[in-house]
Formats: sequence, structure tokens, C-alpha cells
Amino acid sequence: KLFFTDYGNAAKVERCDMDGMNRTWIVDSKIEQPTALALDLINKYVYWVDIYLDSVEVVDYQGRKRHTIIKGRQIRHLCGLAVFENYLYTVNSDNLNILQINRYNGTDVQSLARLDNAKEIRVYQKRTQTAVRSHACEVDPYGMPGGCSHICLLSSNYKARTCRCRTGFILGSDGRSCK
Repeated sequence: KLFFTDYGNAAKVERCDMDGMNRTWIVDSKIEQPTALALDLINKYVYWVDIYLDSVEVVDYQGRKRHTIIKGRQIRHLCGLAVFENYLYTVNSDNLNILQINRYNGTDVQSLARLDNAKEIRVYQKRTQTAVRSHACEVDPYGMPGGCSHICLLSSNYKARTCRCRTGFILGSDGRSCK
């Protein structure tokens, strides 16, 4: 799945398959300017920062179990968001502080460091990397990902795929080659 935010005409947090199909709104009320987004892959939760409401909130992958982690002035101007173990990590774009927020107890907020020009944050740790298994977009014997001549996108699950073409090409009737 692909998760993303939008605050154009109607602010929302959405989910879709990797090929863009089955687009679903998972949050579309009491939301103004969702920006940074982070996933808890183990427990299947979506966290986001709303810079207009000065809040960090969470829902499950279906948009249920919504609650506010933290709200207020102390988290104003946040950008970037990452989840690791019991904490959320984010950057205050005003003073460039890296903040650690306990995701189970939003009152526990600590400033860890200051980094010039920080706009995003990621946590890289072996336990957060999912194991790779065979999937529909693996390279075939002819060097084509998933048998697609240009682009292979995973679809509704790791066994299904959709072929797409680069700009200026159209997908042939075989659903794999681009012309």
C-alpha cells in the first residue's frame, strides 16, 4: 500500500495500491493541513502532523481508532516524521531541533539535537526493514521487471502487478509492452 496526505480542496490522509488503484480516504474530517506522515508497519498505524492544527494524530490502516498524540504550541512548525519503537521523531522547522515524542504518552517530549537545514527525518534500523520475498515485479529471464517493458508496479498484493509506460508511450494490448 501507498499512504499519502493532501490538503488541496479537501484535506485528507489517503491509501491506495502501489499502482494507484483502490484509492481510499482514511481521514477526511477534523483535518486541515496534513504534511508529514509515518507508518508503524508492525501494528499497522498511520501517524501524521497537521501543521495548521498543531497536532500529531494516529489512525489504523482503515481509518479507525483515531486519537491525538499531542497538540499545542510546543509542537508548532513540525516537518518530517518517523516512528521507531515507542517514539515519534520529528523536526521543528523554526528552531531546527530534532524532537522525540513518546507516542503512548504525548506529554513526554524531548529535544535531542539541533541540525542546520533539517527538513526531514528517517530512522534506519534493521528491525524496521521488512523481509523481501518474491514478488510480481521481479526481473524475468529477459531482464524485464515483472515482464513489463517499462515500469512494473505492485498491485493489490505482492503477487499482482500492473505494467505502465514512460511518458510518450502507450501500453500495448498484451498489457506488458509499450509502444
